[in-house]
Amino acid sequence: MLATSAFDIQPTTASRLAELDPNNMVFGQLFADHMLAAEYVDGAWQSARIVPYGPLQISPATSALHYGQAIFEGGKAYRQADGSVALFRPDANWQRFNVSAARMAMPEVPEELFMQGLQELLKLDAAWVPGVPGSSLYLRPFMFATDGFLGVRPSATYHFGIITCPVAAFFNQPLRVRFEQQYVRAAPGGAGYAKNAGNYGAAMLPTKLAQDQGYHQLFWTDASEHQYIEESGAMNVMFVLNGVLTTPALSTSILDGITRRSVLQLARDWGVPVEERRVSSREIIEAVQNGTLTEAFGVGTAATVAPIATIGHEGHDYSLPALAPDAFARRVGAALDAIRTGQAPDPHGWMVAVNG
Repeated sequence: MLATSAFDIQPTTASRLAELDPNNMVFGQLFADHMLAAEYVDGAWQSARIVPYGPLQISPATSALHYGQAIFEGGKAYRQADGSVALFRPDANWQRFNVSAARMAMPEVPEELFMQGLQELLKLDAAWVPGVPGSSLYLRPFMFATDGFLGVRPSATYHFGIITCPVAAFFNQPLRVRFEQQYVRAAPGGAGYAKNAGNYGAAMLPTKLAQDQGYHQLFWTDASEHQYIEESGAMNVMFVLNGVLTTPALSTSILDGITRRSVLQLARDWGVPVEERRVSSREIIEAVQNGTLTEAFGVGTAATVAPIATIGHEGHDYSLPALAPDAFARRVGAALDAIRTGQAPDPHGWMVAVNG
C-alpha cells in the first residue's frame, strides 16, 4: 500500500469552490480544485502527485493524438446521510481500467496508485461533493500515451490522471432511442469492451444524426446482421419482457458496465428472473406491439437508470407504456440511490468510505 507520503500533495492556494452552484450543475463543465497525476517512465509509475487542476503540457507528436492509445473510467463519489463521503465500487473501476489498458497495449495501474490516489484526492476535494438529491462527484480516471514520436507502436511512456466534477442527474426526461442498423460501434474481437477513447469518437457521427432526427440515443446493433442489440448510446440496456429482466449478454463488443452488474445483482437479490442473452430488434418491436415489453431503460455511471419512452425502428416510432410507480426501473434506481447515499444497508460492500 502506498503511504500518504508517496504522493506529492500540493494544495491549491486559490480554491474555485465558490463557483459551484449545487442547484445548477452542468455535467462535465466545472472541475474540482485538484487532480491526480503520475507518469510511466522506464517501466514504472513515478512522480505520483496531487496538484491544482490545470492544463497539461504535451508534445504535438504525442502518440495518443496520432494513434489513439487513450483510455478512461467513470465513477462517482456520494455525500452520505451522515455528511461523510463514500465512493461507489471504485475497485471495479480499477479492475476495468486495467482490462482496457491491457487491450490497448498500455501498462496496468497498480491498485495502490488508483485507490489510494482517489482517497487522497477526495480528502482534499470533499467539499466539492454535492449533497442535493440525485447529485454526486463524477470521477474521471484516464491514461494516455505520451511518447513524442511518430511511429505505429505502443508508447514507452504514459500519463495517468484523475479529475473530478460535481454533477446532477444526466437525463431529466424519458429517452427517445432508435435502432442503428447502418453504423457499427464495435465488432467481435475488437475493442468494444474497453473504455478507449476511439470507441466514443467513432460513435459521435451516428449519434448526432439520430439527435438531428429527434432521438436522444441509439440502440447499437451487432456488426454482422445489424439485428442484435449491444448497447444504448454510452450505456448498457435492459428490458422487462414477460416479467423477466433481460439484457444483452456480455461479449468483446459490449462494455461490462458496473451499474449493469449492480442492477443485475439487486434483481437477483429480490428474486426477479434475469436473462443475459442475445436480444434482437425484431423481438423488441414485437414485444412492444403485443404488450409483453413493459419496461426499457439504459444503465450507466452517468445516468444510473434512464427510462426509455420511445423506440424508433425502420422509420416508425413505438411508444412504451408509462412506468408504473412500482416498476422495476423505478425501484432499482431508488435502491441504488439509497445504498450510494448511506440511507440503506450495503450488503455487498459496494461503498468505500473516504477516510480523513
